[in-house]
Amino acid sequence: MAMKPLRKLLGFAFLACLAVSHFAATKNLKIAVIPKGTTHEFWKAIHTGAVKAQKELEGQGIKVEVIWKGPLREDDRDQQIQVVESFVNRKVDGIVLAPLDSTALVAPVESAANMKIPLVVIDSGLKTDRIVSYISTDNFKGGQLAGERLAELLKGKGKVILLRYQVGSASTEERESGFLDAIKKHPGITLISSDQYAGATRDLAYQASQNLLTRFGKDVDGIFVPNESSTVGMMMALRDIKKNGTVKLVGFDAGQQLIDGLQRGDIQGLVIQNPVRMGYLGVMTVVQHLDKKKVEKRIDTGVVVVTKENMEQPDMKDLLYPPVEKYLGRE
Repeated sequence: MAMKPLRKLLGFAFLACLAVSHFAATKNLKIAVIPKGTTHEFWKAIHTGAVKAQKELEGQGIKVEVIWKGPLREDDRDQQIQVVESFVNRKVDGIVLAPLDSTALVAPVESAANMKIPLVVIDSGLKTDRIVSYISTDNFKGGQLAGERLAELLKGKGKVILLRYQVGSASTEERESGFLDAIKKHPGITLISSDQYAGATRDLAYQASQNLLTRFGKDVDGIFVPNESSTVGMMMALRDIKKNGTVKLVGFDAGQQLIDGLQRGDIQGLVIQNPVRMGYLGVMTVVQHLDKKKVEKRIDTGVVVVTKENMEQPDMKDLLYPPVEKYLGRE
């Protein structure tokens, strides 16, 4: 599969423009970083990037406290709303948010805007323009890459399943749309199921995957799942019926279970984001805005496909093994 050189795609050269003046040398900025959840390895990588930014800013003499707090599960919209409202009431200096729902989080985010608290959205979109910047993967493109990888594996023929994530999650909905856009360009591929949802945890995804394979396991040739937990759940379900490797599986995101699955041949492709960069730029962009500097309204953090054949390349290994322990210790 042809891809642009990763270093060009994910290069940090432009970050020189984020150099911060001495505006905050006498301040102690409090920046809240609110993920969708706190259990998946993806969010630990986001946290890693936020702490990396904090340490770099402190090295410039700018005192920054990154406050990390989010719901345990990625389907607890009410708790995430409460977390945002709590930080607004505390009058933090800025907020970095990965919204669980593209509409449910609009009201608390606009409350923050009314309080003059700058808010940067990362990872997943939100239906409001009252934010400083939106920093994420091009999720539609990521879905397209997944579809093209699956079509390549199937040589343009076969029956495929899309197991969706959950309603309201803008990032995964865009990935699903991108996947469908790519698949429809291959008339030899038939979509046999695209209306089922994995849910927010690995256990729920495992159950949903088992149900799908009970119905379609004899017919399916390839499967796409659009996030870490759903990929793990489907991989486990395929192992149960000894179809791992036979049914081609393309997933999204990385974690040790998924890396192991890629090495074993249980997974034939992982679409990988750069969550460390996402968390890093989230914090840096808030501080840049507080320094009254121009910020980009939309920042694309890049996306690539990792396979068993290319996973040992240095650039790929950097994405597969983020420096979590270096910045967070042993969690």
